[in-house]
Amino acid sequence: MKPGDELEPLTVPITRTLIVAGAVASRDYQDVHHDAELAREKGSPDIFMNILTTNGLVGRYVTDRLGPRAVLRKVSIRLGAPNHPGDTMVLSGTVVEVDGDTARVRIAGTNGLGHHVTGTVTVEVPE
Repeated sequence: MKPGDELEPLTVPITRTLIVAGAVASRDYQDVHHDAELAREKGSPDIFMNILTTNGLVGRYVTDRLGPRAVLRKVSIRLGAPNHPGDTMVLSGTVVEVDGDTARVRIAGTNGLGHHVTGTVTVEVPE
């Protein structure tokens, strides 16, 4: 692993089930994550994914790409365009810094509206 290395992208179909299951699993019961009618009343075209589900998908992406020994040490993400049912998010990553067995990876997740998530992940990959 060296700076400039790109991780293979991951394509994630955004389904209604993924959005609702992620919200329930993270105990986020806000109606905008499971009730389309109430989400529309609040100005959204449909339900949308919560940040905890996005955070989990980012973590999965990094550890899947860097192997079973990879340990997340820090995840710092920012949300942008929402993930709605029927869209597809493509996660990509670039190694920006390596110090021994620890790397910092810049992450981006895009969907049909633009950047859903951007940020960095610090990950340890023991030899």
